[in-house]
Parts: sequence; C-alpha cells; structure tokens
Amino acid sequence: MPDIEYFYSAHSAYAYIGASLLSRIASRANARIIHRPIELRQLLAAMGGATNSLTPQRREYFSGREIERWAAYRGAPIMRGIPTHHDNDLARANGVLIAAIEADHNIDELSHAMLRAHWRDDADLDNEDDLSKIITDAGFRPARLLGSALSTKVQDIHARNTAEAMERSVFGSPTYFVEGDMFYGQDHLELLEQALEKPFPRLWGQDEEDDNAAEGAGG
Repeated sequence: MPDIEYFYSAHSAYAYIGASLLSRIASRANARIIHRPIELRQLLAAMGGATNSLTPQRREYFSGREIERWAAYRGAPIMRGIPTHHDNDLARANGVLIAAIEADHNIDELSHAMLRAHWRDDADLDNEDDLSKIITDAGFRPARLLGSALSTKVQDIHARNTAEAMERSVFGSPTYFVEGDMFYGQDHLELLEQALEKPFPRLWGQDEEDDNAAEGAGG
C-alpha cells in the first residue's frame, strides 16, 4: 500500500479545498494518507515571513480570488471572506488531529470535517464546544481527544512534525510527499495521482547524482 504524507494546518484553505480529491485519489490508488499537522505560522516565520512580503494586492489575490476560484472548481462550499477565528492559535485544533492519530483512529473524515467547518461554517477550531460537535459528528468521543490535544506528548509530536517539515523544505500548506517526491499545493493533486501510478523521472540534478555514483564505483 503506497503512502501519501500530508503536511498541513487545520486552518488551511487550500488543504480544505483539496481534501475531497485527496481522499478520492487515495481510495483509487489504495493508498494510505499519513497526516502530519504542522504549526504553519512557525514554518512561515522560519522562512522569513514570506507571506508578509506580499503587497496588499497580491495577498488579496492569493488569499482571496484564488481561494474562491479553486473552491468553485473543486466543488468545495466556502464562506465569504476569511473565517472570523482564522488567526486563533493552532495548537488545539492540530492537537485534536494528532491525539486521534495517537489513539489509532483513521482521521481522514475528521480532518476534512474540521477544515470544512472552519471554511464553510465559520467554526472556531480553538473553541472546545465547536470542536466537540465536529468530533462527535465524525464519530469519535470528544472528551478524550480534547483532553489530550494540548498534552505535552501531543504537542511534542506537533513540534516534531513542524521541524521535519522545515528540514524537508516544506514551505506551505498543504504539501504532500509520495516516495519522497514533494508536491506543494492542492493544485498539484493530479500530478500526485499520476506519481502513485508511475513515479516521474528525476532529471534535475541528475549530473551531480551520476558524478557521485561514478566516484563510488571507482573507489
């Protein structure tokens, strides 16, 4: 069974927009989605605050018009504008997802439900009442997940996910990996599906790889 590593934030618009297609792709390929929730703001800060360098016009395009168009194209219902609680802390929401993984739950639907609630229904994913309803509707017991979400164990995993994302040059949400090959953004999901059928050739940096192989053979 192939794996799809999935680095994302529980507040990510583009993770939400791509979630249904990601599930369909995984099902068609009999692949397993490995969820890796990350602290996206920390990741962006480590990159030098890349989004803050955008002009207001470019920010409006990438965080406005592009979201509207892709949501319509993917058939993902979405609210008007940025969710009210979008700037709230991510630790609890991402922690719920990690706690569910640690409890050996399949969180594909829970993850999608949280993203959908935030971007369609304006849910506050740092609010226990909002999260409790989402978790219950997804078929899980909220008390256990909410009780573990901010635990040291879960938040250590959250921090490790984020550190690994930085080490692997992830620079946004969502980012997917298939056999180590990175696909940034839900707009690359069709390419990801192709990679599950047949890996893309690796031509970039091939000369360096060939030189290293030749040196090893001659040693």
